[in-house]
Amino acid sequence: MRRVRYYEYGDPDVLTVEEADIPAPGPGEVLIRTEAIGANYVDTQMRRGPAAASIFRRPLPGKVTGDVVGTVEAVGPGGDAGQVGQRVAALTEDAFADYAVADAQWLAPVPDGLDPGMASMLPMGAPVALRALRTGRLAKGETVLIHSAAGGIGHLAIQLAKLLGAGTVIATVGSPAKADFVRSLGADIAVDYSAADWPDRVRAAAPQGVDVVLDSVGGEVLRQSLDVLAPFGRAVVYGVAAGELLDVPVTGLFALKTVAGFSLLAWRAAAPEKAREEMAELAGYASAGQLRTAVHARFPLTEAPAVHRLFEARTHLGRILVLP
Repeated sequence: MRRVRYYEYGDPDVLTVEEADIPAPGPGEVLIRTEAIGANYVDTQMRRGPAAASIFRRPLPGKVTGDVVGTVEAVGPGGDAGQVGQRVAALTEDAFADYAVADAQWLAPVPDGLDPGMASMLPMGAPVALRALRTGRLAKGETVLIHSAAGGIGHLAIQLAKLLGAGTVIATVGSPAKADFVRSLGADIAVDYSAADWPDRVRAAAPQGVDVVLDSVGGEVLRQSLDVLAPFGRAVVYGVAAGELLDVPVTGLFALKTVAGFSLLAWRAAAPEKAREEMAELAGYASAGQLRTAVHARFPLTEAPAVHRLFEARTHLGRILVLP
């Protein structure tokens, strides 16, 4: 089979397609024949190695993560043979390949007829968006600010916020095209985060402050986000794309504001049954057409470097898929 690895850190061209044996699933694992792979931005940072922040550094050889959609070909020793032949989606560590091994307990069953783009969001992107909103205790009628709203998780968070009853959704984006995109998904207001006065624009849209902030950027964006929170407002941090870990100013929290962190792996470990229930809930939204994924581009596996170049250009809207 073919797979993508990198044996040195650097620009996207270090991603190399190579031949390898089809892996054998171990206990508690399944082997998936890949139909499509949802690419993740975080891999562009891990690929850079020492040039990236320390939290992104991984040892060589580098594997590329992703949300694999495909059919279960085999199960590991002691596994459920009934899973063979099922169409599933799973977050895997070594995803850019014709076959992938995944944790059997975290497979997301794919509803009949669901397109690969939306299916690729069921194991990770959609659960992160939904649980981040619920970690922020979003209530009906409240105002939510979603950063990087045109990205893979952000564009789902807009739709889910509306499904949960948000009164006003403010989306930060980096271009006019992205502003049009997020409004088409239900955002009430789009704000250009590249403008120095973006917090003032948010305050103009929400004079009393916003109730919930979803932040995957970190750094100065998080600091400024705390300033636009209303009393009793909640910020939820689920990523640090800026590569900068921020010491939250305690004095800012004295204004009756809270900050929470969210990790999908930590959530699964702490509340596995609830995490599975939410995966099923999201599959229901997708089947009913209440939640959809925009696929910006599709690349063959052999063009993996082009995937990372598109991520780094920051022009994509929604999901990027890789096809074997």
